[in-house]
Amino acid sequence: MDLFDQQAKTEIDPQRPLAERLRPRHLDDLFGQETMTSPDSPVRHAIENDRLFSMILWGPPGCGKTTLARIVANETRSHFIHFSAVLSGVKQIREVIDEAKKQRCFQRKRTVLFVDEIHRFNKAQQDAFLHHVESGLITLIGATTENPSFEVISALLSRCQVIVLDALDRDSLGKVIDRALADRQNGLGKLELTVTEDARSHLIQSASGDARSVLNNLEMAATLAATEPSSLAGNRRHITLSQVERSIQKKALLYDKSGDEHFDIISAFHKSMRGSDPDAALYWLARMLEAGEDAMYVARRMVRFASEDVGNADPFALRVALGAMESFRFLGHPEGDLALAQAAVYLATAPKSNSIYTAWQSAKRAVRQKGALPVPLHIRNAPTQLMKDLAYGKDYRYAHDYKNGFAAQEYLPEAVTGDIYYFPTERGYEKMIAGRLAQWRATKTKLKK
Repeated sequence: MDLFDQQAKTEIDPQRPLAERLRPRHLDDLFGQETMTSPDSPVRHAIENDRLFSMILWGPPGCGKTTLARIVANETRSHFIHFSAVLSGVKQIREVIDEAKKQRCFQRKRTVLFVDEIHRFNKAQQDAFLHHVESGLITLIGATTENPSFEVISALLSRCQVIVLDALDRDSLGKVIDRALADRQNGLGKLELTVTEDARSHLIQSASGDARSVLNNLEMAATLAATEPSSLAGNRRHITLSQVERSIQKKALLYDKSGDEHFDIISAFHKSMRGSDPDAALYWLARMLEAGEDAMYVARRMVRFASEDVGNADPFALRVALGAMESFRFLGHPEGDLALAQAAVYLATAPKSNSIYTAWQSAKRAVRQKGALPVPLHIRNAPTQLMKDLAYGKDYRYAHDYKNGFAAQEYLPEAVTGDIYYFPTERGYEKMIAGRLAQWRATKTKLKK
């Protein structure tokens, strides 16, 4: 009898950790993965119709990869084997293959092999699976926190569907906490505990999207709450912020993600970069990330900053900000934090220009004030003879036919001819742009005269 069969037929041991006791046994109980558990999802269809396919479950810790494998064990008629890539090698793989052959021959059962941390297998170990996955002897479910494109051999990856699981959001983690407090059989329901709002918020922020982490921390805090006198009124005991802080050994930072503190700190971060102070920028960045701010929100603000406050003074700044955002999306906490820190320092120390921002505001204002002005005839598209007969494209000067690739002509509608919106500074790369633009504008002025 393997691990999954045994768990399905025995009661849950009350001495096991809370996160293990509350592990969902049905798809509808799996919070935070609605895309995967929706009625029309391939995963739900495969489980409900017992038509499983090989898959790689990719996601951060505590998002539900192992849980999903156990749900497959509970709700299908396959023979399940739990295999740890950390503890097993090629010899154990051969034993699994032999067992799968016996199951198919004598029990007429398909074998589903769940390989935890499949990225720990080397190429030879992964190759050992390949033929048997391809022949259909085993259906492989691999779980990994690493990008399977880099950690799983291409031949094996091509025979599996990659299922991406997300870190749990605040609402989903809140549901996990509520279920733990309410469940009287496997959770904390018999203790009749409630959790204060600030304690709840700190539990969620500290978990960083990890359901296992939030339950482990909740269990430790509940132990304190059950043994200490409550300082709050009411018949039920309360899990307080102080108890949560002691349990996870991390102080809650003053930071209201939906109130003034949120806007004050992001403002301080933005203005520190604008003021070319990398030390202050790093401090405010750390304040936000340590308090559980959405790192992608911070990354988006840096991308905006790169255009608004650096602009063409350093065109590379936008690429740095976008690169940091993608790096964090790829790595997550805590490894990805360093990419955000690198971008913050780069943006803070880059030459500054808001010329793009002011030019864009001026252009929008002109459009709103003057309305939809007609396109000058000489720069209109002329795909048909009729349009050419109406002077569409007439006298248009093709820039590449002129010296230095510049043809002096008017591109603006007549009502706004001569308007200038973009005024480059003399800072950074924009100084070179300013020099070229001054020459081009001077040439156009001479042409008008």
